[in-house]
Amino acid sequence: MLKKIFNIIKKIVVSAFILYGYNLLVGPLNLYIPINIITVLLLTIFGIPALISLIVILLIVF
Repeated sequence: MLKKIFNIIKKIVVSAFILYGYNLLVGPLNLYIPINIITVLLLTIFGIPALISLIVILLIVF
């Protein structure tokens, strides 16, 4: 049980770092994806395809 909790926490932290890294890379282009509960949970559950879909949504809306 404790191992599952640590695994979930690890995925959440890695997802937040992935979003932070993405925001650092595209900072000059002003294509930021905010780091909040919704985006971190989407990235935690669905992984890299969620990041790609968030980028596509960002490009379509703005």
